Amino acid sequence: MRDEAMTNRTTAVMETIRSRIAARILVPGDRVPSIRSMAASLSVSPSTVVEAYDRLAADGAIRSRPGSGFYVSSSTQPFALAEVGPRLDRAVDPLWVSRQSLDAAPSAIRPGCGWLPPDWLAQEGLRKAIRAAAKSDTALLSDYGSARGLSALRSHLSRQFQSEGLNASPDQILLTPSGSQSIDLICRFLLRPGDTVLVDDPCYFNFHAVLRAHQVKVVSVPYMATGPDPDAFAKILIESAPQLYLTNSALHNPSGATMTAQVAHRILSAATAHDVVIVEDDIFAGFEPELSARLATLDGLARVIRIGSFSKILSPAMRCGYIAARPDWIEALTDLQIATNFGGPDALVTGIVHAAITDSAYRRNIETLRRRLATARTTVAARLEALGIRTKLMPRGGFYLWCQLPGRLDAAEAARRALECDVVLAPGNVFSLSGSAIDWMRFNVSQMSDALVFEVLRKVTSDG
Repeated sequence: MRDEAMTNRTTAVMETIRSRIAARILVPGDRVPSIRSMAASLSVSPSTVVEAYDRLAADGAIRSRPGSGFYVSSSTQPFALAEVGPRLDRAVDPLWVSRQSLDAAPSAIRPGCGWLPPDWLAQEGLRKAIRAAAKSDTALLSDYGSARGLSALRSHLSRQFQSEGLNASPDQILLTPSGSQSIDLICRFLLRPGDTVLVDDPCYFNFHAVLRAHQVKVVSVPYMATGPDPDAFAKILIESAPQLYLTNSALHNPSGATMTAQVAHRILSAATAHDVVIVEDDIFAGFEPELSARLATLDGLARVIRIGSFSKILSPAMRCGYIAARPDWIEALTDLQIATNFGGPDALVTGIVHAAITDSAYRRNIETLRRRLATARTTVAARLEALGIRTKLMPRGGFYLWCQLPGRLDAAEAARRALECDVVLAPGNVFSLSGSAIDWMRFNVSQMSDALVFEVLRKVTSDG
């Protein structure tokens, strides 16, 4: 019995070290806790810790440095993103939904995806931009490009921001390979495993995925029709002390809501009082008919970082994002991007993006797209209402509708059944950290012109 208890205590010590390595609390090269401190923290004898450390060393998880202690080996097990956190039903896993949307057959219908179909994009304008970029300076076709990205594109963004009231020089803008890469870069810069990040509930599901990859603690604040609940926001800052708040201000994904100026002021005031950095994802700005309140503009980029990309408004094929932030942060983020990616997006891609958004027809194309989306939102909402699927609110712009299914129907189960008919849906709990959106679903109205979508929805909602 005594030997069995000794074995159990030894195993407990080993599992403690292994779990810290798996969670990246201890990384290769780190010194593991001393024998004495580990024994005290787990209330076991030093001899038990010695036995556990010797076994871990034999397994190759740690290695001994005589006279110095034990250190995490460089040959630790690879990090598996899907194994971080609880094992989720793959039908409501953000990574699963993303892969279904990206890998669906050409014949599949994707009302759950997050981009416009090809025939909604200004393809001729994009072809014209590609031709213009191909005829430009040879360096665009043969060089890596500058550390911060194409100067002409950064200058264009700077002028656009200034017209909105945000004073950001070109040197305060860093071009990145995508909006998601912008978030990843900021997380690398500001966060460490175990830090706390605040997100909206619901929020864009890839926020959950990228934060899971950084092994941080994620907490959420209810998102209302006017923005995050200010009272709940202030309470969470006190109770959870997050380092970062990640949000959309305008045409929020998935709800379609827009933060009011009053709420924006309250959120910014609370974040300032508690030294919380805000990352404001402005990826849907181009779809907004009139500019709404922006945290970055109110703050002047003191503690708010603005990010965005061109994949929604221009083309998913144009993988180019940006970060606008205070000068010293941009300097550090530039170095970090060089270290991890040897620069930003492809020079050719940024040249195409710049040619496309500075073309004389670009603004007209955007206005046409806004009108088309407005019609689609109204039409799709009416057709969903006929099926008992109710829209929470009618967004001012964009292509998302956040809807509640009838009869408390499980949206994940509906998505599984729809997939059998080659229809990819986005069930609500993908977006909800609290799991409170079981009967909600996000619809992309631009991807719902095929009548089969509504036939499948009728089928998966009528029987439960």
